[in-house]
Amino acid sequence: MKALLRWTALVVLAVAAPLALAGNQKEEALADSVRLALSNAIKDATPPTPSFRNPSDEARYRNWLDTMSYRLKRKLADEQTRTEFLATVWYEARRAGLDPGMVLGLIQVESAYRKYAVSIVGARGYMQVMPFWTNVIGDRNRSALFNMQTNLRYGCSILRMYLDMEAGNVYLALGRYNGSRGKPEYPNAVLAAWNNWK
Repeated sequence: MKALLRWTALVVLAVAAPLALAGNQKEEALADSVRLALSNAIKDATPPTPSFRNPSDEARYRNWLDTMSYRLKRKLADEQTRTEFLATVWYEARRAGLDPGMVLGLIQVESAYRKYAVSIVGARGYMQVMPFWTNVIGDRNRSALFNMQTNLRYGCSILRMYLDMEAGNVYLALGRYNGSRGKPEYPNAVLAAWNNWK
């Protein structure tokens, strides 16, 4: 009986949980060189192992990790999960030439740090990556978008591409990432969230 009650409670929570707020990323025509670069960017399955030029860079990273871990404790209660998540965000953001704080802000708006979030339009995971990207630049494995590193790698690579397409204009790139280019609500929400993670 207790097992049945627990199962019923989980079903009710799953149904009552809000959908992620992702917009409808658009599948765009990509030049072959862009498609190849994106495909190569997501293929390397190297685990996130940070390397540092000097001890002060490592100290800054450790300070960032400790500070962000403390601030994210309410959203990701398990310390090991939180540490792995933050280390992967830092690694994938830096790998793509992005500010890790911007990526944390985008994740806050997109999925509220929910690994298995699915939007009404089908975007998946922390960074709400649309499944069509697995066909365009990946191996067609849509379920891999729920893997933390895969999701963050796709999301960071796609955001980097949009930043390049928009000549570095963060506002327009964020709108394009969300499928709402030209509308202020989403970019403003991410920029506000990014401020909280600086």
